[in-house]
Amino acid sequence: MPDATTDTITVSASHARPVLVEACCDSVYTAIAAQDSGAGRIELCGPGDGGTTPSLGLIARCRDLLQVPLHVMIRPHSRDFVYHDDELDVMANDIVTARTMGADGVVLGPLQRDDTVHMQQLATLVQIAHPMPVVFHRAFDRTPDPFAALHTLMLTGVRTVLTSGQAATALEGAATLQALRQRAGDRLTILAGGGVRGSNVRDLVQRSEVHQVHARGTDPTIIRDVVRSLRSTP
Repeated sequence: MPDATTDTITVSASHARPVLVEACCDSVYTAIAAQDSGAGRIELCGPGDGGTTPSLGLIARCRDLLQVPLHVMIRPHSRDFVYHDDELDVMANDIVTARTMGADGVVLGPLQRDDTVHMQQLATLVQIAHPMPVVFHRAFDRTPDPFAALHTLMLTGVRTVLTSGQAATALEGAATLQALRQRAGDRLTILAGGGVRGSNVRDLVQRSEVHQVHARGTDPTIIRDVVRSLRSTP
């Protein structure tokens, strides 16, 4: 499997740290375009608001063609992030299938009716996914207390959380992102996402001190501009 540390970008000499750009993609075309533009990881999603589990054919073709790590969205519907037992069983089977097909990680995010993290469901899904890493997606930004939610994620073994710092954009949530990163330490990676563009990504990285950013790869120019901005000399 590809090395998850590939295709990282150093921001500048004064802030020399690798930044991995993850691209959210929904097709073979956008995934390949994102990789060619310098994305270091692909999050593959199916249709629907916020993305759903992609088809088996889409996963298989992307795995055949991509050289960078591939994370697969596990979400049986786009209504919300609350899952009944039958839906949890669907998610469990989709995780096993994604692993069999060569996925490098899965992306999911079960919540309870009050928008707190559903710890029991999450722990079950993390165990099923092992040894693949689990990313908790932006359902995190609905939680009433991000630091309590972060603690739950660390207890259950989640490796990464995608978040805007509970703001409209990651840049607006940069202070919270920095605080989450400091709280998580080496136990969990903060993946900054939400309105990430070439015009703001350097400022976001400088202010939040994150090492990974997530941008919308459904428009290939966005990934191209984000990567170019991170590679440019200030």
